Amino acid sequence: MKAILALEDGTWFEGTSFTGPGETGGEAIFNTGMTGYQEILTDPSYVGQMVCMTYPLIGNYGVNPRDVESHKIGAEALIVKECCKEPSNWQATQSLPDYLRAAGVMGIEGIDTRALTRHLRIHGAMRGVISTTGSVEALVQKAKALPSMEGLNLADRVSAKNPYLWTGTTTRDVDLAAGFSWSGTGPRLVVYDFGIKWNILRLLAAEGFDLLVVPSTFTHEQVAELSPDAVFLSNGPGDPAVVTSAIEATRVFADKYPVAGICLGHQLMGLALGGTTFKLKFGHHGCNNPVLDVESGKIEISSQNHGFCVDIDHLPELKVTHRNLNDQTLEGFAHRDKPLIAIQFHPEAAPGPHDSAYFFRRFRDLVRQATGK
Repeated sequence: MKAILALEDGTWFEGTSFTGPGETGGEAIFNTGMTGYQEILTDPSYVGQMVCMTYPLIGNYGVNPRDVESHKIGAEALIVKECCKEPSNWQATQSLPDYLRAAGVMGIEGIDTRALTRHLRIHGAMRGVISTTGSVEALVQKAKALPSMEGLNLADRVSAKNPYLWTGTTTRDVDLAAGFSWSGTGPRLVVYDFGIKWNILRLLAAEGFDLLVVPSTFTHEQVAELSPDAVFLSNGPGDPAVVTSAIEATRVFADKYPVAGICLGHQLMGLALGGTTFKLKFGHHGCNNPVLDVESGKIEISSQNHGFCVDIDHLPELKVTHRNLNDQTLEGFAHRDKPLIAIQFHPEAAPGPHDSAYFFRRFRDLVRQATGK
């Protein structure tokens, strides 16, 4: 079935829908990962975005229930050069087209993804619409009418509505009004869900933390009632500058607890400590981004997914810990005197390399030093 991808600047591509009729829109971005499409699709950080995979063949190992990073697909659409309809892998339980179709998410193939990627690199990420009906002109106008990612609070939209516990494979809601007792013996960690990936929870639990995950709108007063030992700020979608409740809460946390942040959590901590954020031209999305660990001098190959960046150059109390080697943007910082650390990239991978998995042990050590637990 013919499908059109129309961008807000009037550029358009004709391809084929491999999920049937429909229409969807969002910010068009590209991801340079060769594999990991299921983890990418189910990463809530991709809400509001249509993902173009630069690798030409996607779907050849199918999908399975083990490789999800949340309860559902977050991306608005998947754009590929060629979709494999008949996967070959012993773990596969479903094909990629069937998976997307069951979730009501559009997939388009047969377009020149190299040309699309080059266009977005030159002109920047932009709004677009995919549809199996309508004229190009009408679709371009629909793309222009979509909200800009700047000023868009998507973290509150994707966050859990109720506190929950991580069971090891899924989540279980908790009624705090009925009474809550920390069940583990490790440090008590309140984890903010701004669109968290499940592998973050897996790795925090593996470090021995006793986890309680809370919604993005949870106040610092509500957190204080739980008597935690530390706070963790997760990844998530949208513009960090408009997640004001979380910024205000983090400003309080910075004086009371050890705090760590990943991706959106990194940005929120930077804003809470006096920094600013700005939108990158086309963002960093992929599994092969080189990052310099400033302290050790080592180069890490990292998994990344963000469209905004933090500027802390005017804050002498913060030190840069990581730099992106492609464009020299900030990838990590730490407070010089307080137990606060944050990184922009994804140490939990899923998908991607494990070079940066030490971040979770580093946070655990920071909590131990600050609390004795």
